[in-house]
Amino acid sequence: MPFVHLQTAGSLEERRKDVEELVSAFYDRNFFNMSDYSHYNVKRGLRNADGTGVVAGLTKISNVHGYVLDEGERSPIRGELYLRGYNIRDLIADCRANNRFGFEEISWLLLFGHLPTQEQLNRFNALLSEYRELPTGFAEDLIMKAPSPDVMNKLARSVLGLYSYDPEAEDTSLPNIMRQSIELIARMPTIMAQAYQVKRRFYDNKSMYLHIPKDGLSTAENILRMLRSDKQYTQEEAHLLDICMMLHADHGGGNNSTFACRVLSSSGTDTYSAIAAAVGALKGPRHGGANAKVVQMLDYIKRDVENPHDDGQLTDYICKLLTGTAGDGSGKVYGMGHAVYTLSDPRAEILKDMAMGLAAGTPYESDFDIMDRVERLTPGIFAEKKGSDKPLCANVDMYSGLVYRMLQIPPEVFTPLFAVSRIPGWCAHRIEEVFTCNRIIRPAYKTIQPKQAYIPLAERT
Repeated sequence: MPFVHLQTAGSLEERRKDVEELVSAFYDRNFFNMSDYSHYNVKRGLRNADGTGVVAGLTKISNVHGYVLDEGERSPIRGELYLRGYNIRDLIADCRANNRFGFEEISWLLLFGHLPTQEQLNRFNALLSEYRELPTGFAEDLIMKAPSPDVMNKLARSVLGLYSYDPEAEDTSLPNIMRQSIELIARMPTIMAQAYQVKRRFYDNKSMYLHIPKDGLSTAENILRMLRSDKQYTQEEAHLLDICMMLHADHGGGNNSTFACRVLSSSGTDTYSAIAAAVGALKGPRHGGANAKVVQMLDYIKRDVENPHDDGQLTDYICKLLTGTAGDGSGKVYGMGHAVYTLSDPRAEILKDMAMGLAAGTPYESDFDIMDRVERLTPGIFAEKKGSDKPLCANVDMYSGLVYRMLQIPPEVFTPLFAVSRIPGWCAHRIEEVFTCNRIIRPAYKTIQPKQAYIPLAERT
Protein backbone atom coordinates (compact mmCIF):
# COMPACT_ATOMS: atom_id res chain seq x y z
CA MET A 1 0.00 0.00 0.00
CA PRO A 2 1.17 3.61 -0.54
CA PHE A 3 3.03 5.33 2.27
CA VAL A 4 0.04 7.56 3.00
CA HIS A 5 -1.63 4.56 4.64
CA LEU A 6 1.12 3.77 7.14
CA GLN A 7 -1.09 4.61 10.15
CA THR A 8 -2.27 1.54 12.02
CA ALA A 9 -5.93 0.63 11.85
CA GLY A 10 -6.22 0.79 15.63
CA SER A 11 -4.91 4.32 15.98
CA LEU A 12 -7.09 5.49 13.10
CA GLU A 13 -10.16 3.93 14.72
CA GLU A 14 -9.33 5.60 18.02
CA ARG A 15 -9.06 8.98 16.36
CA ARG A 16 -12.40 8.47 14.66
CA LYS A 17 -14.07 7.69 17.98
CA ASP A 18 -12.54 10.81 19.53
CA VAL A 19 -13.93 12.94 16.71
CA GLU A 20 -17.37 11.31 16.97
CA GLU A 21 -17.52 12.22 20.66
CA LEU A 22 -16.40 15.79 19.98
CA VAL A 23 -19.15 16.36 17.41
CA SER A 24 -21.92 14.58 19.30
CA ALA A 25 -23.60 17.88 20.17
CA PHE A 26 -22.92 19.58 16.84
CA TYR A 27 -26.33 18.97 15.32
CA ASP A 28 -28.21 20.42 18.27
CA ARG A 29 -26.20 23.63 18.38
CA ASN A 30 -25.37 24.41 14.77
CA PHE A 31 -28.42 23.69 12.64
CA PHE A 32 -31.39 25.99 12.07
CA ASN A 33 -34.84 25.79 10.54
CA MET A 34 -34.97 25.63 6.74
CA SER A 35 -37.80 28.15 6.90
CA ASP A 36 -35.24 30.76 7.95
CA TYR A 37 -34.03 30.86 4.33
CA SER A 38 -37.44 32.05 3.18
CA HIS A 39 -37.89 34.38 6.13
CA TYR A 40 -34.68 36.25 5.39
CA ASN A 41 -35.09 36.01 1.60
CA VAL A 42 -31.83 34.07 1.28
CA LYS A 43 -31.17 32.85 -2.25
CA ARG A 44 -29.74 29.42 -1.52
CA GLY A 45 -27.25 28.25 -4.10
CA LEU A 46 -27.38 31.79 -5.55
CA ARG A 47 -30.73 30.83 -7.08
CA ASN A 48 -33.84 32.97 -7.31
CA ALA A 49 -37.16 31.58 -6.10
CA ASP A 50 -38.09 30.51 -9.64
CA GLY A 51 -34.86 28.51 -9.99
CA THR A 52 -33.04 31.02 -12.18
CA GLY A 53 -29.52 32.00 -11.24
CA VAL A 54 -28.71 35.24 -9.46
CA VAL A 55 -26.93 37.46 -11.97
CA ALA A 56 -23.41 37.96 -10.55
CA GLY A 57 -21.53 39.19 -13.60
CA LEU A 58 -21.28 39.69 -17.34
CA THR A 59 -19.47 37.53 -19.88
CA LYS A 60 -18.75 37.37 -23.58
CA ILE A 61 -17.40 33.81 -23.43
CA SER A 62 -20.46 31.59 -23.65
CA ASN A 63 -24.22 31.56 -23.33
CA VAL A 64 -26.27 28.72 -21.87
CA HIS A 65 -29.81 29.27 -23.17
CA GLY A 66 -32.56 27.06 -21.81
CA TYR A 67 -35.63 29.22 -21.25
CA VAL A 68 -37.14 32.64 -21.91
CA LEU A 69 -38.74 34.96 -19.39
CA ASP A 70 -42.17 36.26 -20.38
CA GLU A 71 -43.68 38.74 -17.91
CA GLY A 72 -41.71 37.13 -15.09
CA GLU A 73 -42.68 33.58 -16.05
CA ARG A 74 -40.15 31.04 -17.26
CA SER A 75 -41.08 29.48 -20.58
CA PRO A 76 -39.14 26.32 -21.49
CA ILE A 77 -37.41 26.13 -24.86
CA ARG A 78 -35.05 23.76 -26.62
CA GLY A 79 -31.62 24.32 -25.11
CA GLU A 80 -28.76 25.95 -26.99
CA LEU A 81 -25.10 26.53 -26.14
CA TYR A 82 -23.13 29.35 -27.74
CA LEU A 83 -19.35 29.74 -27.45
CA ARG A 84 -18.27 33.31 -28.23
CA GLY A 85 -21.57 33.67 -30.09
CA TYR A 86 -21.18 30.51 -32.19
CA ASN A 87 -23.70 27.68 -31.80
CA ILE A 88 -21.95 24.55 -30.53
CA ARG A 89 -23.99 22.50 -33.01
CA ASP A 90 -22.47 24.47 -35.92
CA LEU A 91 -18.93 24.20 -34.57
CA ILE A 92 -19.19 20.44 -34.19
CA ALA A 93 -21.05 19.92 -37.47
CA ASP A 94 -18.28 21.64 -39.43
CA CYS A 95 -15.57 19.56 -37.77
CA ARG A 96 -17.49 16.35 -38.47
CA ALA A 97 -18.18 17.34 -42.06
CA ASN A 98 -14.48 18.04 -42.69
CA ASN A 99 -13.20 15.14 -40.57
CA ARG A 100 -10.94 17.36 -38.49
CA PHE A 101 -10.29 17.68 -34.77
CA GLY A 102 -11.96 20.65 -33.12
CA PHE A 103 -10.95 20.84 -29.44
CA GLU A 104 -7.86 22.90 -30.21
CA GLU A 105 -9.90 25.27 -32.39
CA ILE A 106 -12.47 25.75 -29.64
CA SER A 107 -9.67 26.33 -27.12
CA TRP A 108 -8.37 29.15 -29.32
CA LEU A 109 -11.89 30.53 -29.73
CA LEU A 110 -12.48 30.62 -25.97
CA LEU A 111 -9.12 32.18 -25.15
CA PHE A 112 -8.91 34.80 -27.91
CA GLY A 113 -12.56 35.47 -28.71
CA HIS A 114 -12.56 34.69 -32.44
CA LEU A 115 -12.16 31.71 -34.74
CA PRO A 116 -8.54 31.11 -35.81
CA THR A 117 -7.23 31.21 -39.34
CA GLN A 118 -5.45 28.10 -40.57
CA GLU A 119 -2.08 29.75 -39.90
CA GLN A 120 -3.10 30.75 -36.38
CA LEU A 121 -4.42 27.27 -35.66
CA ASN A 122 -1.19 25.70 -36.91
CA ARG A 123 0.89 27.96 -34.64
CA PHE A 124 -1.42 27.19 -31.69
CA ASN A 125 -1.15 23.43 -32.30
CA ALA A 126 2.65 23.76 -32.44
CA LEU A 127 2.62 25.54 -29.07
CA LEU A 128 0.45 22.82 -27.53
CA SER A 129 2.80 20.12 -28.84
CA GLU A 130 5.78 21.96 -27.36
CA TYR A 131 4.15 22.29 -23.94
CA ARG A 132 2.62 18.80 -23.63
CA GLU A 133 5.66 17.14 -22.08
CA LEU A 134 5.87 17.82 -18.34
CA PRO A 135 8.77 19.68 -16.70
CA THR A 136 11.83 17.61 -15.83
CA GLY A 137 11.25 15.63 -12.62
CA PHE A 138 7.56 16.58 -12.40
CA ALA A 139 6.22 13.02 -12.82
CA GLU A 140 8.64 11.61 -10.24
CA ASP A 141 8.20 14.40 -7.67
CA LEU A 142 4.54 15.37 -8.03
CA ILE A 143 2.65 12.46 -9.58
CA MET A 144 4.39 9.29 -8.43
CA LYS A 145 4.89 10.48 -4.86
CA ALA A 146 1.84 10.45 -2.57
CA PRO A 147 -0.38 8.61 -5.08
CA SER A 148 -4.10 9.27 -4.90
CA PRO A 149 -6.98 6.79 -5.28
CA ASP A 150 -8.93 9.62 -6.94
CA VAL A 151 -7.37 11.09 -10.07
CA MET A 152 -9.19 14.41 -9.57
CA ASN A 153 -7.35 15.05 -6.32
CA LYS A 154 -4.06 14.30 -8.01
CA LEU A 155 -4.99 16.69 -10.83
CA ALA A 156 -5.63 19.49 -8.34
CA ARG A 157 -2.38 18.80 -6.48
CA SER A 158 -0.43 18.67 -9.74
CA VAL A 159 -1.88 21.97 -10.94
CA LEU A 160 -0.74 23.58 -7.69
CA GLY A 161 2.62 21.82 -8.13
CA LEU A 162 3.17 23.47 -11.50
CA TYR A 163 3.50 26.75 -9.59
CA SER A 164 6.90 25.57 -8.34
CA TYR A 165 8.11 24.98 -11.90
CA ASP A 166 7.05 28.41 -13.17
CA PRO A 167 9.52 31.27 -12.52
CA GLU A 168 6.76 33.76 -13.36
CA ALA A 169 3.96 32.06 -11.42
CA GLU A 170 2.82 35.29 -9.68
CA ASP A 171 2.85 37.46 -12.80
CA THR A 172 -0.80 38.37 -13.54
CA SER A 173 -0.18 40.27 -16.77
CA LEU A 174 -2.29 39.24 -19.76
CA PRO A 175 0.60 37.73 -21.79
CA ASN A 176 1.71 35.65 -18.82
CA ILE A 177 -1.75 34.35 -17.88
CA MET A 178 -2.28 33.49 -21.54
CA ARG A 179 1.01 31.58 -21.58
CA GLN A 180 0.03 29.73 -18.40
CA SER A 181 -3.37 28.92 -19.88
CA ILE A 182 -1.90 27.39 -23.05
CA GLU A 183 0.55 25.35 -20.96
CA LEU A 184 -2.30 24.04 -18.77
CA ILE A 185 -4.41 23.07 -21.80
CA ALA A 186 -1.42 21.15 -23.13
CA ARG A 187 -0.19 19.55 -19.91
CA MET A 188 -3.41 18.52 -18.18
CA PRO A 189 -4.03 15.49 -20.45
CA THR A 190 -0.49 14.24 -19.73
CA ILE A 191 -0.94 14.75 -16.00
CA MET A 192 -4.30 12.96 -16.08
CA ALA A 193 -2.96 9.95 -17.98
CA GLN A 194 0.08 9.59 -15.73
CA ALA A 195 -1.94 10.08 -12.52
CA TYR A 196 -4.27 7.31 -13.66
CA GLN A 197 -1.37 4.98 -14.41
CA VAL A 198 0.16 5.64 -10.99
CA LYS A 199 -3.24 4.97 -9.41
CA ARG A 200 -3.36 1.61 -11.25
CA ARG A 201 0.07 0.67 -9.91
CA PHE A 202 -0.44 1.58 -6.26
CA TYR A 203 -4.14 0.91 -5.70
CA ASP A 204 -5.09 -1.71 -8.30
CA ASN A 205 -1.79 -3.61 -8.27
CA LYS A 206 -1.61 -3.45 -12.08
CA SER A 207 1.10 -2.51 -14.52
CA MET A 208 1.90 1.16 -15.04
CA TYR A 209 2.56 2.64 -18.51
CA LEU A 210 3.89 6.20 -18.58
CA HIS A 211 3.72 7.02 -22.28
CA ILE A 212 4.93 10.46 -23.29
CA PRO A 213 2.78 12.58 -25.64
CA LYS A 214 3.62 12.50 -29.33
CA ASP A 215 4.17 15.57 -31.50
CA GLY A 216 1.75 16.13 -34.35
CA LEU A 217 -1.22 14.42 -32.69
CA SER A 218 -4.38 16.11 -31.50
CA THR A 219 -5.27 16.31 -27.82
CA ALA A 220 -7.82 13.50 -28.17
CA GLU A 221 -5.35 11.26 -30.00
CA ASN A 222 -2.69 11.81 -27.35
CA ILE A 223 -5.13 11.04 -24.54
CA LEU A 224 -6.08 7.67 -26.02
CA ARG A 225 -2.43 6.94 -26.80
CA MET A 226 -1.31 7.69 -23.24
CA LEU A 227 -4.16 5.85 -21.52
CA ARG A 228 -3.76 2.58 -23.42
CA SER A 229 -0.93 0.16 -22.77
CA ASP A 230 -0.45 -0.57 -26.50
CA LYS A 231 -0.89 3.12 -27.53
CA GLN A 232 -3.37 1.98 -30.20
CA TYR A 233 -6.63 3.70 -31.14
CA THR A 234 -8.76 4.24 -34.24
CA GLN A 235 -9.42 7.60 -35.88
CA GLU A 236 -13.14 7.08 -35.24
CA GLU A 237 -12.44 6.74 -31.51
CA ALA A 238 -10.23 9.82 -31.47
CA HIS A 239 -12.79 11.96 -33.31
CA LEU A 240 -15.53 10.79 -30.96
CA LEU A 241 -13.46 11.74 -27.90
CA ASP A 242 -12.62 15.06 -29.56
CA ILE A 243 -16.33 15.89 -29.91
CA CYS A 244 -16.90 15.00 -26.25
CA MET A 245 -14.14 17.43 -25.31
CA MET A 246 -15.61 20.17 -27.50
CA LEU A 247 -18.96 19.74 -25.75
CA HIS A 248 -17.33 20.06 -22.33
CA ALA A 249 -14.96 22.96 -23.11
CA ASP A 250 -17.13 25.66 -21.51
CA HIS A 251 -20.61 26.15 -20.12
CA GLY A 252 -21.07 29.72 -18.94
CA GLY A 253 -19.70 31.61 -15.98
CA GLY A 254 -22.29 30.48 -13.45
CA ASN A 255 -21.57 26.76 -13.24
CA ASN A 256 -20.01 25.74 -9.95
CA SER A 257 -16.41 25.10 -11.04
CA THR A 258 -16.16 28.10 -13.36
CA PHE A 259 -17.59 30.35 -10.68
CA ALA A 260 -15.06 28.93 -8.22
CA CYS A 261 -12.31 29.85 -10.68
CA ARG A 262 -13.72 33.36 -11.07
CA VAL A 263 -14.09 33.82 -7.30
CA LEU A 264 -10.43 32.99 -6.71
CA SER A 265 -9.33 35.02 -9.72
CA SER A 266 -11.18 38.04 -8.36
CA SER A 267 -8.96 37.96 -5.26
CA GLY A 268 -5.82 38.53 -7.33
CA THR A 269 -4.36 35.07 -6.71
CA ASP A 270 -2.22 33.12 -9.17
CA THR A 271 -3.47 31.04 -12.09
CA TYR A 272 -2.58 27.69 -10.54
CA SER A 273 -4.57 28.38 -7.36
CA ALA A 274 -7.62 29.45 -9.35
CA ILE A 275 -7.58 26.43 -11.67
CA ALA A 276 -6.94 23.98 -8.81
CA ALA A 277 -10.05 25.34 -7.09
CA ALA A 278 -12.07 24.70 -10.23
CA VAL A 279 -10.81 21.10 -10.38
CA GLY A 280 -11.87 20.57 -6.77
CA ALA A 281 -15.34 21.94 -7.48
CA LEU A 282 -15.80 19.81 -10.59
CA LYS A 283 -15.01 16.64 -8.64
CA GLY A 284 -18.29 16.76 -6.73
CA PRO A 285 -21.10 14.36 -7.74
CA ARG A 286 -23.50 17.30 -8.04
CA HIS A 287 -21.25 18.69 -10.77
CA GLY A 288 -18.69 16.90 -12.96
CA GLY A 289 -18.61 13.76 -10.86
CA ALA A 290 -22.12 12.94 -12.06
CA ASN A 291 -20.89 11.33 -15.29
CA ALA A 292 -19.29 8.47 -13.34
CA LYS A 293 -22.39 8.29 -11.14
CA VAL A 294 -24.61 7.75 -14.20
CA VAL A 295 -22.64 4.67 -15.22
CA GLN A 296 -22.70 3.45 -11.63
CA MET A 297 -26.49 3.92 -11.63
CA LEU A 298 -26.72 1.94 -14.88
CA ASP A 299 -24.85 -0.93 -13.23
CA TYR A 300 -27.23 -0.82 -10.24
CA ILE A 301 -30.20 -1.03 -12.61
CA LYS A 302 -28.73 -4.00 -14.49
CA ARG A 303 -28.00 -5.75 -11.20
CA ASP A 304 -31.28 -5.08 -9.39
CA VAL A 305 -33.97 -5.05 -12.10
CA GLU A 306 -34.93 -8.43 -13.53
CA ASN A 307 -35.83 -6.95 -16.91
CA PRO A 308 -34.58 -3.36 -17.19
CA HIS A 309 -36.04 -3.16 -20.70
CA ASP A 310 -39.55 -3.39 -19.24
CA ASP A 311 -41.03 0.05 -18.58
CA GLY A 312 -43.03 -1.15 -15.59
CA GLN A 313 -40.08 -2.73 -13.79
CA LEU A 314 -37.83 0.21 -14.60
CA THR A 315 -40.46 2.67 -13.38
CA ASP A 316 -40.63 0.88 -10.03
CA TYR A 317 -36.86 1.08 -9.71
CA ILE A 318 -36.67 4.78 -10.63
CA CYS A 319 -39.21 5.41 -7.87
CA LYS A 320 -36.84 3.68 -5.46
CA LEU A 321 -33.94 5.77 -6.73
CA LEU A 322 -35.93 8.94 -6.00
CA THR A 323 -36.78 7.82 -2.47
CA GLY A 324 -33.17 6.85 -1.75
CA THR A 325 -33.99 3.16 -1.24
CA ALA A 326 -32.02 1.99 -4.29
CA GLY A 327 -28.78 2.84 -6.05
CA ASP A 328 -26.34 4.84 -3.94
CA GLY A 329 -29.09 6.07 -1.61
CA SER A 330 -28.72 9.71 -2.70
CA GLY A 331 -32.32 10.08 -3.91
CA LYS A 332 -31.03 11.22 -7.30
CA VAL A 333 -31.53 9.97 -10.82
CA TYR A 334 -28.14 10.95 -12.16
CA GLY A 335 -28.07 12.46 -15.61
CA MET A 336 -31.52 14.04 -15.29
CA GLY A 337 -32.24 17.72 -14.71
CA HIS A 338 -30.30 20.94 -15.19
CA ALA A 339 -30.28 24.38 -13.59
CA VAL A 340 -30.77 26.18 -16.92
CA TYR A 341 -31.89 23.72 -19.61
CA THR A 342 -35.58 22.84 -19.54
CA LEU A 343 -36.79 20.97 -22.63
CA SER A 344 -33.36 19.71 -23.72
CA ASP A 345 -29.61 19.97 -23.21
CA PRO A 346 -27.91 20.35 -26.61
CA ARG A 347 -24.83 18.52 -25.35
CA ALA A 348 -26.96 15.56 -24.27
CA GLU A 349 -28.73 15.52 -27.65
CA ILE A 350 -25.43 15.42 -29.55
CA LEU A 351 -23.92 12.78 -27.25
CA LYS A 352 -27.07 10.66 -27.43
CA ASP A 353 -26.92 10.67 -31.22
CA MET A 354 -23.26 9.66 -31.08
CA ALA A 355 -23.88 6.99 -28.45
CA MET A 356 -26.75 5.49 -30.43
CA GLY A 357 -24.59 5.14 -33.53
CA LEU A 358 -21.66 3.73 -31.59
CA ALA A 359 -23.80 1.22 -29.67
CA ALA A 360 -25.73 -0.15 -32.65
CA GLY A 361 -24.97 -3.83 -33.19
CA THR A 362 -22.72 -4.06 -30.10
CA PRO A 363 -23.30 -5.34 -26.53
CA TYR A 364 -23.67 -1.68 -25.51
CA GLU A 365 -26.94 -1.44 -27.43
CA SER A 366 -28.70 -2.86 -24.37
CA ASP A 367 -27.11 -0.24 -22.11
CA PHE A 368 -28.17 2.54 -24.47
CA ASP A 369 -31.76 1.28 -24.46
CA ILE A 370 -31.83 1.34 -20.65
CA MET A 371 -30.53 4.91 -20.50
CA ASP A 372 -32.99 5.97 -23.19
CA ARG A 373 -35.84 4.52 -21.12
CA VAL A 374 -34.57 6.25 -17.96
CA GLU A 375 -34.54 9.55 -19.85
CA ARG A 376 -38.07 9.00 -21.15
CA LEU A 377 -39.65 7.75 -17.91
CA THR A 378 -38.04 9.93 -15.24
CA PRO A 379 -39.78 13.27 -15.96
CA GLY A 380 -43.26 11.79 -15.43
CA ILE A 381 -42.20 9.85 -12.32
CA PHE A 382 -40.47 12.91 -10.88
CA ALA A 383 -43.55 15.07 -11.47
CA GLU A 384 -45.78 12.51 -9.76
CA LYS A 385 -43.55 11.76 -6.79
CA LYS A 386 -42.31 15.30 -6.14
CA GLY A 387 -45.49 17.14 -7.12
CA SER A 388 -43.49 19.33 -9.47
CA ASP A 389 -44.43 20.75 -12.86
CA LYS A 390 -40.84 21.81 -13.57
CA PRO A 391 -39.62 20.52 -16.97
CA LEU A 392 -36.95 17.85 -16.61
CA CYS A 393 -34.54 16.85 -19.35
CA ALA A 394 -31.44 14.68 -19.65
CA ASN A 395 -28.19 16.55 -19.12
CA VAL A 396 -24.73 15.99 -20.61
CA ASP A 397 -23.84 13.37 -17.99
CA MET A 398 -26.61 11.01 -19.09
CA TYR A 399 -24.70 9.82 -22.14
CA SER A 400 -21.11 11.04 -21.70
CA GLY A 401 -20.24 8.25 -19.27
CA LEU A 402 -21.74 5.66 -21.62
CA VAL A 403 -19.73 7.05 -24.55
CA TYR A 404 -16.55 6.91 -22.45
CA ARG A 405 -17.33 3.33 -21.49
CA MET A 406 -17.81 2.40 -25.14
CA LEU A 407 -14.43 4.03 -25.84
CA GLN A 408 -12.99 1.70 -23.18
CA ILE A 409 -11.94 4.64 -21.05
CA PRO A 410 -11.66 3.59 -17.39
CA PRO A 411 -14.34 5.06 -15.09
CA GLU A 412 -11.69 6.62 -12.83
CA VAL A 413 -10.91 8.96 -15.73
CA PHE A 414 -14.48 10.04 -16.61
CA THR A 415 -14.52 13.15 -14.42
CA PRO A 416 -10.83 13.98 -14.99
CA LEU A 417 -11.60 13.99 -18.73
CA PHE A 418 -14.30 16.56 -18.00
CA ALA A 419 -11.68 18.67 -16.18
CA VAL A 420 -9.14 18.34 -18.99
CA SER A 421 -11.81 19.44 -21.47
CA ARG A 422 -12.93 22.39 -19.32
CA ILE A 423 -9.46 23.94 -18.86
CA PRO A 424 -9.89 26.31 -21.88
CA GLY A 425 -13.16 27.59 -20.48
CA TRP A 426 -11.82 28.06 -16.97
CA CYS A 427 -8.80 29.93 -18.28
CA ALA A 428 -10.94 32.14 -20.53
CA HIS A 429 -13.17 33.05 -17.58
CA ARG A 430 -10.13 33.72 -15.39
CA ILE A 431 -8.78 36.13 -18.00
CA GLU A 432 -12.16 37.84 -18.32
CA GLU A 433 -12.52 38.14 -14.54
CA VAL A 434 -9.04 39.56 -14.01
CA PHE A 435 -9.10 42.08 -16.84
CA THR A 436 -12.73 43.24 -17.02
CA CYS A 437 -14.33 42.86 -13.59
CA ASN A 438 -11.58 44.06 -11.23
CA ARG A 439 -13.56 43.63 -8.02
CA ILE A 440 -13.34 40.84 -5.46
CA ILE A 441 -16.43 38.63 -5.32
CA ARG A 442 -17.86 38.82 -1.83
CA PRO A 443 -21.52 37.87 -1.30
CA ALA A 444 -23.22 38.41 2.08
CA TYR A 445 -24.38 35.87 4.66
CA LYS A 446 -27.08 36.78 7.20
CA THR A 447 -26.10 35.93 10.78
CA ILE A 448 -28.92 34.36 12.82
CA GLN A 449 -26.87 33.35 15.86
CA PRO A 450 -28.07 35.38 18.89
CA LYS A 451 -25.52 37.09 21.13
CA GLN A 452 -24.48 35.21 24.28
CA ALA A 453 -22.83 36.14 27.56
CA TYR A 454 -19.31 34.76 27.98
CA ILE A 455 -19.00 31.78 30.34
CA PRO A 456 -15.67 31.33 32.18
CA LEU A 457 -13.97 27.99 31.53
CA ALA A 458 -14.43 26.69 35.10
CA GLU A 459 -18.20 27.34 34.97
CA ARG A 460 -18.96 25.54 31.68
CA THR A 461 -20.89 22.25 31.72
